[in-house]
Amino acid sequence: MKSWDVIVVGGGIIGLSLAIALRKRGATVLLVERGEPGREASHAAGGMLVDCPLETPPPLQALATASARMYPEFAHELEVESGMKVDLRDQGTILFLKKEYFGHPQFAALFRTFDLEAHEPNLGMPTYEKELEQKFLLKERDLETSDEEFSEICRFPFQNVFRIKERSVDPRALTAAALKTAKNRGVDFSSGDPVTAVNFSDDHVSGVTTTKTSFLAAKVVNCAGAWSGQIAPHAFPTRPVKGQMLCLAMPSRTLLKHVIRSPKAYLIPRSDGRLLVGATVEEAGFDKRTVPETIQRLHRAALELVPKLADAKILEDWAGLRPGTPDGLPILGATATPGYYVATGHFRDGILLAPITAEVMSAVIEGRKPELDLAAFSPQRFL
Repeated sequence: MKSWDVIVVGGGIIGLSLAIALRKRGATVLLVERGEPGREASHAAGGMLVDCPLETPPPLQALATASARMYPEFAHELEVESGMKVDLRDQGTILFLKKEYFGHPQFAALFRTFDLEAHEPNLGMPTYEKELEQKFLLKERDLETSDEEFSEICRFPFQNVFRIKERSVDPRALTAAALKTAKNRGVDFSSGDPVTAVNFSDDHVSGVTTTKTSFLAAKVVNCAGAWSGQIAPHAFPTRPVKGQMLCLAMPSRTLLKHVIRSPKAYLIPRSDGRLLVGATVEEAGFDKRTVPETIQRLHRAALELVPKLADAKILEDWAGLRPGTPDGLPILGATATPGYYVATGHFRDGILLAPITAEVMSAVIEGRKPELDLAAFSPQRFL
């Protein structure tokens, strides 16, 4: 019976990226996906590569920053090997800050990110707003916006707006390119057959059992996202967190080129003229149905941000299931069972963290020391 060095369970962007990384280092890899590779959380994601100290949990910041820096090379490699475009965009993000962010402990760090001066902590809100209005890049014409986009942005009060040097990517295009790259690299696939259990022999991993068959390998990595906790014997505390989104056709491709994030919604433009509007965060189990009232609310929020979208056609709406964890952090590393590893629970950051997850987990699986400390993400923290 055929066997592999590593079985990767789960065919989202995390599993695909890890499979590619392992193949590049010579391992034979089988990826087992319960449905169609790349059609769950990765397919439903927005693709914002958020690396902002106000929005990233402190234990995750080093991982997020490292992964964001890897993205240009990561995306370029996938494009070259697959012959497909992933639509990596670097125009940046326009962030409308919530009032409570002004007292956030990372507020000064955000200023340092943009080479702006940090302010004394005892300054009152009115002084903060006055200083911010003088400092913000939006006050000048330094955003490199089109005239059409700038006229829309200028409708908002400047004192609550930052421009962040973040990128975005099209997750569907990225995942498709990763899938083709993995196949080109010689990764084997089994689709449409869920893994039900990890198998052991003499207390060491020997492979996996699916609903139809079994596969042999000395090492297994659980990258099954929201379904990770359903695979015996370890009940990882992942849960599905529902997110609903919709997609509009912008009346012109120059209407928006920056990502816009506000407390009510975020808008993510694509190079082909599509605009994604999202997203909810709902505890709804494995229910992926969209709710008309929720989609309408997101649509109204988009029109409030950019009134010219009133004439934009709604192309589609959908819901996806992000893999959440009790503490909001991913689960990365070796389990207590020899040969069994886990890389799951990325919640809203799966697309962002794909390159760094592939790098650190390939190191762990091969017995090398990863470049970043993974202690905060250890599976053992939930025992």
